[in-house]
Amino acid sequence: MDAWNDAFTGLHGASRITVRDRTAPWTGRLVSQRSRTFGMALCSGGREEVTRAARHIKADPRGTYELLVPLAGTARVEQGSSSGEIHPGSMALCDIDRPMFFAHDDRFRSIALIVPGQGVAGRSPAVAREPQVISGGSGLGRVIRTMVGTLQEEREQLSEISFDFACERLLDLVCLAAEGASDSAPAGQRATVEAEVRRYIRRHAGDGDLDVVGIARALGWSPRYIQQVLQAAGTTSRDLIRRERLHLARTRLASAGWAGHSIAQIAHACGFGSHASFSTAFRREFGMSPRDARSVASPRPEDHG
Repeated sequence: MDAWNDAFTGLHGASRITVRDRTAPWTGRLVSQRSRTFGMALCSGGREEVTRAARHIKADPRGTYELLVPLAGTARVEQGSSSGEIHPGSMALCDIDRPMFFAHDDRFRSIALIVPGQGVAGRSPAVAREPQVISGGSGLGRVIRTMVGTLQEEREQLSEISFDFACERLLDLVCLAAEGASDSAPAGQRATVEAEVRRYIRRHAGDGDLDVVGIARALGWSPRYIQQVLQAAGTTSRDLIRRERLHLARTRLASAGWAGHSIAQIAHACGFGSHASFSTAFRREFGMSPRDARSVASPRPEDHG
């Protein structure tokens, strides 16, 4: 355990490491590579909690950020007012010279990309101001995850110059993904993102917790980027969700399969919090009440001959 502490703090900076039983055999494994500018580490095994407090930072300032890329298991990251869980499919970019707490289960396996703080601030002051959670399930985030994994596998075959060059390009992409690529994305790419967002909302309109954060997480873009793409298209995520839910509700009001459900039940199943708000929005969208829409869709007795 003492050897692990030395290896871990030597790579990530002075910290307090807490484990359940310091006398038990330690299963953690740490493989790393450093150049004068960048670093990379593959870490696996061993349930632990890591606290890097102000006193640690004062004694051992690093001037670095770390991109944590989980490969298995889950971990919790807390820094400042931000906190969250990361797992395969998500990544966290943290400032090592700000107090933070990090805890993971014994299945956790991850790659850490260590980058200079000046490199982050120089590319994006907005990203440097606060920790970032980046979705890695699709889009640019998935490209980053793939590149990090490939670089880790091939790092020993690269010269220091090649290693640094690859890390520089990765840092470009990380900052681009963290700030949503809003200013540099071409119009064709914005159109693609808009179409993906619309499709996702259409498929998940009935989900009661559907919001821009969940959409961004699922599609691999930042909430800020999605909001700006939709704003450029003259709409918002809230408007799209409301409209798709209303059309879903209208379809269900006209469906024989939903005939046994009340209007309030249909409203709730379509993600509306209250019957009153649903009725108001429905009338505004379609020029009739939900009750009238159901009556129009229902066959009249004489239609049966």
